Amino acid sequence: MNQRIDQQALHQRREFLNTTASGLGMAALGSLLTGDGLMQRSAAADDLANPLAPKPPHFEAKAKACIFIFMAGAPSHLDLFDDKPVLKERHGEPLPDSMLEQVRFAFIKKENALLQGSPYQFKKHGESGMELSELLPNLGNVADDLLLVRSLHTDQFNHHPGQLMMQCGRGTFGLPTMGSWLTYGLGSETQNLPGYVVLNSGRGSSGGATLWQSGFLPSTHAGVLFRNQGEPVLNLTNPTGIPMELQRQGLDALRDVNQARYAEVKDPEIAARIASYELAYRMQTAAPELIDLANESQTTLDAYGVEREEPKDLGGRGKQGNTYRSFAKNCLLARRMVERGVRFINIIYASWDHHSNIPTELPYNAGCVDQPIAALIQDLKQRGLLDSTMVVWGSEFGRTPLGENRNGKRQVGTGRDHHPYSFSMLMSGGGLRGGLTYGATDEIGWHATEDRVHVNDLHATMLHQFGLDHLKLTHRFQGRDYRLTDVGGKIIPAWIS
Repeated sequence: MNQRIDQQALHQRREFLNTTASGLGMAALGSLLTGDGLMQRSAAADDLANPLAPKPPHFEAKAKACIFIFMAGAPSHLDLFDDKPVLKERHGEPLPDSMLEQVRFAFIKKENALLQGSPYQFKKHGESGMELSELLPNLGNVADDLLLVRSLHTDQFNHHPGQLMMQCGRGTFGLPTMGSWLTYGLGSETQNLPGYVVLNSGRGSSGGATLWQSGFLPSTHAGVLFRNQGEPVLNLTNPTGIPMELQRQGLDALRDVNQARYAEVKDPEIAARIASYELAYRMQTAAPELIDLANESQTTLDAYGVEREEPKDLGGRGKQGNTYRSFAKNCLLARRMVERGVRFINIIYASWDHHSNIPTELPYNAGCVDQPIAALIQDLKQRGLLDSTMVVWGSEFGRTPLGENRNGKRQVGTGRDHHPYSFSMLMSGGGLRGGLTYGATDEIGWHATEDRVHVNDLHATMLHQFGLDHLKLTHRFQGRDYRLTDVGGKIIPAWIS
């Protein structure tokens, strides 16, 4: 009985290799011959043997990797990035009814809403004179490496659609994220780690796993969530008593079954499944080495704040365990991933949804991220990696110049509501101009008024720095060609150095 099964399996493997000249068997052989210099690389074969094999850009690229630090929940641009002296002067005043007629709020009661100035002081930094809040002193030290955009606006009003908009180009379920689009367009330079990795700190975003989905792209392009404790990826370590040799035999048998199925139906998702299994096997060595910080100097650990303590009198929405250490470690891991060829690292930190308690919660969050992000930029620059690594601080929208007043009383609150009409972002590296403050809002920070930037413009410019034409990076699905920038988006030349 066993002999007959073995003969059937052998026959299937021979039939697969003999009859699928354009299939996985030939692709794997081609990959080996290419590695030995005996055969020119075939893009189609690479896609089958390794869906994440590096691909050439449309034109010369300046950026090779992206660290997108996503501040889920929407930080207040008025308290961190966009100083408004007039708003401070008018603190406690109502707005004219005409300004509020067509405006939508999540919780603010229009009839009793009052302007709320920021209690924080702003200071100029660096040769550029970039103005940042006193809550961000360390980022002020790298101001000349930062591009501060003050004129972003979005189409989405609530958190989950807004987060999808920032990650996927539209506030709709089922679309690939920017990390998926980058690995789809360029592949990845690492063989032993995912091309797209997600790191979480704080309480977790409302968007959850939809913020690192691959949508209609093959699942190989989805983000892989690394955990903060224990195994970096669940079930990465073999169970007790299962040697690597036995696991390898199991994977080989599973690969044979998948290859036989692929030969029948030519489903590219099967190729993605095979590649995922093989990557998981290689990660069993690479991932533990990645998260082991034993070889990092104490100077580096101190710079990032990996061992710092939590502030005693602050906390709130952004706190989950020792968040200060978790976020600092994630920033250091991001640098280590860039060194190992990971294409896109998404560090998600939540929550900045400060409908109340700004005096205690915003300083906590800002203190959590200020030191590690500044250290990350300095570390990348010192190692010669900043020019080719794009670092982005972003969120789904901003916060209102009005204080929140859920109880309906005419009073200035301690929180701010959702605000899609203007918000700010920071960017650095990847061939972008440092020391530039781009765009402006009106005198109270309500509308982006100068050099307005839509989310799709941001995406178009980011892709451009990776050597990708956002109009050509498309995937046909359900009868239409989709792209990250959907039907909009324009490159912003002023950002490019």
